Amino acid sequence: MCGNNTSVPLPAIVPAARKATAAVIFLHGLGDTGHGWAEAFAGILTPYVKYMCTHAPIRPVTLNVGMSMPSWFDIIRLQTDAEEDKAGIKQASEKMLPVFSIKTLIDQEVKNGITSHRIVLGGFSQGGALSLYTALTAQQKLGGAVALSCWLPLQHTFPQASANSANKEMHVLQCHGEADPLVPIMFRCLTMEKLKTLCNPSNITFNTVKGILNSCVQQEIMDIKKFIEKQLPPI
Repeated sequence: MCGNNTSVPLPAIVPAARKATAAVIFLHGLGDTGHGWAEAFAGILTPYVKYMCTHAPIRPVTLNVGMSMPSWFDIIRLQTDAEEDKAGIKQASEKMLPVFSIKTLIDQEVKNGITSHRIVLGGFSQGGALSLYTALTAQQKLGGAVALSCWLPLQHTFPQASANSANKEMHVLQCHGEADPLVPIMFRCLTMEKLKTLCNPSNITFNTVKGILNSCVQQEIMDIKKFIEKQLPPI
């Protein structure tokens, strides 16, 4: 169980049907766990791909009046000019002790024999924000990034943060519900414009899903499957 901000359960894993030659690391949204996403990915299995759906630690969240819940970092307000939890975002990306950080998970899969360019990093809402930040500041070349209903955190520091990024040519799939009341479409627009300055614009796919709130629908799941199979072909 995830009982405090230093204890993180192991990821929910959907193993490959045969030897894994590629991996997807996926981060859930605020207040959620990785289990539901593991079930979703189990329904779109690619035989040689391993899916790791991570769980955030329990921590107080300012946005939700200090209530404790699964959260990758603190959220003060969901507004474009809001203060951000810079230390928390960096800790979750780089050194969430004692169990893992996102970059440590990538390193672990490389040690297991999956090269970094055969790893796709993705997430939903808060988890999507952290996955984008991590992918764009990683020193390893990744296979791609999936960003669902999310935003790019710490945008104003990114010219420095991504100066040495190995992923300027990384392919990105960004999906966002047109009617999302929690992460407004403006976040998607600002993220899209920023991504174009950090990555090759021709490698970025933006999908707006009409009538969808802060959730993921089957259309997006199938888009993810196509993206994964294109970026992580069989070898």
